[in-house]
Amino acid sequence: MINRNHHPHHSPCHQQNNHHQKNRHFQYRQSPQFYRNRNYQNQQQHQSPFVIKLLTNHRHDNRTESSLETLISQFNPKQYKLYPNPISTITARLFFENQSDAITALVSLWERRLAGDHAYTPSADFHVNEAELNEKIRGLFRLYVEKVLEGEVVKKLERKIETLAVEIDKVSGFLRRPRGVRVYSENTAKKEVLRVEMEGVVKRVEEFRNGMNCLIDSIEGKEIGDFGVLRVCDESNGRKMRIFDYWSRIHFLVSRECRRLENGLPIYGFRSEILKMLHSQQCAYAYSCMIVLDVICDYDWHVVSRSIRCRESLDSLPSSNNAAPYVSDVVKMAMEIHAVEGDGAVLAFLTSQAEVEGACEKFQSISAIALPLHGKLSHEEQCRVFQNYPGKRKVIFATNLAETSLTIPGVKYVVDSGLVKDSRFESSSGMNVLRVSKISQSSANQRAGRAGRTDPGKCYRLYSESDYQSMDLHQEPEICKVHLGIAVLRILASGIKNVLEFDFIDAPNADAINKAIRNLVQLGAVVCKHDAFGLTADGHFLVKLGMEPRIGKIILESVHYGLCKEGVVLAAAMANASSIFCRVGTNDDKLKSDCLKVQFCHHDGDLFTLLSVYREWESISQENRNKWCWENRINAKTMRRCRDTVLELENCLQNELRIIIPSYWLWDPLVVSVHDKNMKKIILSSLADNVAMYSGYDRLGYEVVLSGEYFQLHPSCSLQVYNQKPNWVVFTELLSVSTQYLVCVTAIDLDSLYAFSHPLFDVSKMECRKLQLRVIKGYGGVALKRFCGKSNSSLIALVSRMRTIYMDERIGIEISVDDNEIRLFASSTDIEKIYEFVNNALSYEKRLLSTECLEKCLYREHLELENRCLTVDVYLSNVNVLDDKEVLMFFEKSVSGVCGYNKCMCAGQNGDGAERWGRVTFLTPEAARKALELNGSELCGSVLKLSLSGSSVGGIRKSSFAALKAKISWPRRYSKGYAIVRCERNDVQFIVDDCFNVLIGGRFVRCEPSTRDMNAVVIKGLDKETSEAEIFEVLQKTTNRRILEVFLVRGDEVNNHSVDAFEQAILKEIAPFMPNQGPLGNYCHVQVFAPEPKHSFMKAWISFEGKLHLEAAKALQHIQGKALAGCFSWQKMQCQQVFHSYVSCSAAVYAIIERQLNSLLKSFKCRPGVSCNLERNENGSYRVKISANATKTVAELRRPLEQLMNGRTVNHGSLIPMVLQLLFFRDGIMLMKSLQEQMGTYILFDRQNLTVRIFGPENKVALTEQKLVASLLALHDKEQTDIRLRGGVMPYDLMKKVVEKFGPELHGLKEKFPEAEFMLNTRRHVISFTGKKDMRLEVEEMIHDFARSVGVNRSVKRYEDDNIACPICLCEVEDCYQLEACGHKFCRSCLVDQLESSMRGHDGFPVGCAHEGCGMHIWLTDLKSLLPCEKLEVLFRASLSAFIASSGGTYRFCPSPDCLSVYRVSNGMVGDRFVCGACYADTCTRCHVEYHPFVSCEKYREFKEDPDVSLKEWCQGKAHVKNCPVCRYTIEKVDGCDHVECRCGKHICWVCLEFFMSSKDCYAHLRSVHPATL
Repeated sequence: MINRNHHPHHSPCHQQNNHHQKNRHFQYRQSPQFYRNRNYQNQQQHQSPFVIKLLTNHRHDNRTESSLETLISQFNPKQYKLYPNPISTITARLFFENQSDAITALVSLWERRLAGDHAYTPSADFHVNEAELNEKIRGLFRLYVEKVLEGEVVKKLERKIETLAVEIDKVSGFLRRPRGVRVYSENTAKKEVLRVEMEGVVKRVEEFRNGMNCLIDSIEGKEIGDFGVLRVCDESNGRKMRIFDYWSRIHFLVSRECRRLENGLPIYGFRSEILKMLHSQQCAYAYSCMIVLDVICDYDWHVVSRSIRCRESLDSLPSSNNAAPYVSDVVKMAMEIHAVEGDGAVLAFLTSQAEVEGACEKFQSISAIALPLHGKLSHEEQCRVFQNYPGKRKVIFATNLAETSLTIPGVKYVVDSGLVKDSRFESSSGMNVLRVSKISQSSANQRAGRAGRTDPGKCYRLYSESDYQSMDLHQEPEICKVHLGIAVLRILASGIKNVLEFDFIDAPNADAINKAIRNLVQLGAVVCKHDAFGLTADGHFLVKLGMEPRIGKIILESVHYGLCKEGVVLAAAMANASSIFCRVGTNDDKLKSDCLKVQFCHHDGDLFTLLSVYREWESISQENRNKWCWENRINAKTMRRCRDTVLELENCLQNELRIIIPSYWLWDPLVVSVHDKNMKKIILSSLADNVAMYSGYDRLGYEVVLSGEYFQLHPSCSLQVYNQKPNWVVFTELLSVSTQYLVCVTAIDLDSLYAFSHPLFDVSKMECRKLQLRVIKGYGGVALKRFCGKSNSSLIALVSRMRTIYMDERIGIEISVDDNEIRLFASSTDIEKIYEFVNNALSYEKRLLSTECLEKCLYREHLELENRCLTVDVYLSNVNVLDDKEVLMFFEKSVSGVCGYNKCMCAGQNGDGAERWGRVTFLTPEAARKALELNGSELCGSVLKLSLSGSSVGGIRKSSFAALKAKISWPRRYSKGYAIVRCERNDVQFIVDDCFNVLIGGRFVRCEPSTRDMNAVVIKGLDKETSEAEIFEVLQKTTNRRILEVFLVRGDEVNNHSVDAFEQAILKEIAPFMPNQGPLGNYCHVQVFAPEPKHSFMKAWISFEGKLHLEAAKALQHIQGKALAGCFSWQKMQCQQVFHSYVSCSAAVYAIIERQLNSLLKSFKCRPGVSCNLERNENGSYRVKISANATKTVAELRRPLEQLMNGRTVNHGSLIPMVLQLLFFRDGIMLMKSLQEQMGTYILFDRQNLTVRIFGPENKVALTEQKLVASLLALHDKEQTDIRLRGGVMPYDLMKKVVEKFGPELHGLKEKFPEAEFMLNTRRHVISFTGKKDMRLEVEEMIHDFARSVGVNRSVKRYEDDNIACPICLCEVEDCYQLEACGHKFCRSCLVDQLESSMRGHDGFPVGCAHEGCGMHIWLTDLKSLLPCEKLEVLFRASLSAFIASSGGTYRFCPSPDCLSVYRVSNGMVGDRFVCGACYADTCTRCHVEYHPFVSCEKYREFKEDPDVSLKEWCQGKAHVKNCPVCRYTIEKVDGCDHVECRCGKHICWVCLEFFMSSKDCYAHLRSVHPATL
């Protein structure tokens, strides 16, 4: 009998198949009596059949030569049964009576699969000797792989190699004889084609043999090396597979290798080399590399000789700068070519100088040299690409300069990015825009033609073939990309009135023509008369000049203002503006070029700067000009071109317009005069449509008036040198890359705009659009950080909200924590509203800080005096839908007095499944109690759950062990006497038969299948005292079938206690097992959850202090199965016997410790009762979950995990905070990165606590720690600090003045301080200083003095010294700390000394600011920042002592020594009883001694002084009461003779109180002395 699974997508007639399947299922379904009989037979025979499963293998094609029925029928020995399983992926099950027959059949099935008879995976469903079976199958596969290696496919390719070798020999022989050039070239090309083809076939065969050898090694159990091309592992998690999955995987890999060899993909032959390269880039798994290769193969198309490979864009390499992604693609492709291709130079096309130089920095290879090629290089640097470098491959990164301008010999490989930076005039905006765009097909072919100019070559295109087909055939005509001004002028000058009707060869669009006409009208060159355009006098002059109208307008206007020389030079400089300054070479070279440029930068912008450069260059003698250009990083070639242009313009003006240009200059860059204003008017007249206004917000930059878009000043702009943004500027063109920039920018005056004769916009309206600035001060750094939120999330959300509310995307908020200020940017109509909103939010944060308190446990019951609590635990049904501020504002509105909160960073749930949000602390216990009334409220769709907290918020007391939690439950409803047992559907009848008439809880019960659930059994007749655990225990002993779940059906609920009463009852049960050295709250916490009406059980969590695993185990064992006091006997508690604990680490840490962690977890799994699972969280971090049945085991397992996953904390005495703060900056960050790469470890710097932890192997961690400490100390000795040249009241041109005084390279400073190092950073406006601290102070003082002098001379506000004296030590502040409350600055060490003094003297409370006239309290956030946890504990004790001392006797400490419990002193005549929760002492709250019920304090004090005082009072006036003369014991004589015996043994005469040693002597005395008494 055979069963096969039929799936609808496997058959075209799936409806019919489904019908047959139903019939087949119905046909083989047996009656219940059959299963009972079979079960009885199995019990009688005491043996089970041996089953073989045939699994569907979706990886293989179903190449089945015979049907399954034929396959099964050929088995020998025969199976005796086969049962169907239509709902499973198992195709068939075969049953055998003997194990040997089953194993023989299993091996035969694998042999048939290797022969190609079927594609199923045979698997044994019984216990088998894996080693023996593995050896049998291994032999089959070894023979199979060896047969494949000698197969027909390999032999066919080997014959092809021999044929190609013969053909190559024939061509070589043909070439040895003299031939013509054409014939020789054709045959040489033919030989190269044959050679390439043969090498490809050889590589494919070699790669196939390498793959097969890897598989043979794996089959034989050998270790595959790091660069093995094939890996046999579980693709989902990389772990060891089951035996049959393993062999199925081997078969799949063999088939895939054969298929790839037959397909003949070129990249298959280079697989090993590519894998080595990917491994060198730290690829995680080899099989992922194979996936990459498969994807690449899908996009490969290869043409021999000059082949072109089109590929989709590759993933970007990690980059430290903001380069475009395609730059990384080009670099990566060049690296791949260098790794896999033969000799020959590589030419890669990029779009700009910055990209070319960035690519050269990224490309790193010992056997290659990266060379840049772009238009701004000097002639000597450009010639480097033509030189030869023996032993090294040239890799040239170039702009489109290398596309047509020159041919580089030796280039065989071209990498085409498909992009070019193109300048074009956009008629829509009326501006020249420089942006990256696609090339044309002709350009792509031209680039491909660069490969193999002398030898056959290849071109790698980083775009698909469809992208190539979508490109324009040819480059757009130049007339369609440029401003049409000069063309329109010449057309109009020729007498044509309608330019649109002119017959262009490549006609531009009508918009461009109309825009050009409007621009000419704006320039005054064209006028419209009688609906026709004509030239003005200026227009005729521009035609004669024959240059771009805007530049011609500058010359004409300069003649009008008498600045002829300046106008001509400006026109020439504008045409060459982009190449005058040289900024090439390394980063240091570029920084030096920036410094040298500063000396020429003019405060009015780039055009004035160009005039300054030309003016100074012209003043240099001709023989020294090249030297001067080299020293100042000026392009001499460009300067000569400018001079030639100037001469041409001078000749043109003289010949055409009869204008003679003088040789002298009127304008002087060093003298402010009227010529500056006139020059601005000249420039504005030419660039009137390129006006931009400063938005008022640096992040927005400048708003282009005509388009409304926002652009930044280009980093090379001269205005960046000055710390002042002009309100209005004009520019020559726009640069649109990843950021949009204004290029060649010049400042203009507002007066010039108003005086302009042809305004294009309303200046007043534009001025109204400018954003206003409001500054908020007076808030500390912590308040600002809380306001910003983690990773500025709160600030970003606030800005987004403000933009939405006020419908203005320009609104911005900037926060400077260092300067303690907030800058708001908004329109004049919205700024006040935003200011009020932000100020209120900051005030709320500051109020939270001012009311923040620390809750500390004083004694057993709760956390405050008189059993009160300040902190509430908050749980939400959905934490993710709420913001923290929304939760706090909800409590603030509902319950006033919120003073702080603590957000829970780890996942946690209460008994109802609600997620833990955190804790909220209130100012008073009454407010905390009132907050509990909000329990169950709805907050933004999330249900709120609240409970009083059981531990302190501040986290003063820390344990080295994680808390241990146990879950307990007990029934709250009566049992109805029957239970439901869940199991597998196939096991239902077996369980009913096995448990027939079984004894449970003293009663015989009945078992029957459930009529409602096919997977359940119903047990009836149970005693109502029986629990689920008892039922489960009996069933486990009675049947060997798997029991999934047992639960009793329960009815009415019972009302025992409140939640608080249950908590107290549980605490009472476990208290005897806890230590009595301190409050019980320090060791355990119980939280009972209020049940929902439908719940059948009460639930609670018990949390134990981490190190009390033994005590916790004893306490849980005690309460297991016990009913609490006041509960019914059937309400027995059940403890969850499995304890869980978690240890987490970040993704970066996991990447380093992965191998160690896996090894550690593997060792854990050998321990019984232990489960360790590695989980990946949503944020990418990793978490290990430890589960064990004993708390001690959990603690033991956590210890090595914490050591590995938490790393080693660097504790070195010399690493003071000032040293560790170096890790905030670039040098420290680079140091950590280099050590990580060098040592193979991970260094984590905690910026909040200033601690460093190192992760990795123990030996490497120790070495990394040594190197880190040594490097940090060396870096600190040569610490680089920045001296700011802008900000505050510093002059806006201070950097320019510093360069003028000390030189571009600061030689003046270096001469005065030769031991120090200086570097000017023009982008950041700082001087980087490296040297001793005292020397730094001198340099700062010198710069500050210079700034003061500059400020006075230029009528700038006098510079204020930043040096502040500490109010405590009265010296200059060192390691500054600013208090949150008042903002006063102190030395950190002085504040710590003040706090420690208060700890010792107990008389400095409350601790306040020492600044004169301030006295504000120091807030808790400052105390946490200044003191470690241990000292904060000491401060708490000292403050508590001060509070008790200042209470005037209202409060007192517990009389026990060193006990922190506090009680309130009684004011009445009778004291109350105080039971200390820490030491269990009973104390009277009035007289402060041991409690004395029923006795007043005065009487008890007397009794303490004289215990017999009451006896003495009783004896007064009584003749029959006297005292013993020996022991003074009180003796009472009621009747009888005068002889009395005292308890001390003396015999006393009652009359005279004389004592004797015996009664005989006493009676003798009475007879002789007092005879009358006898």
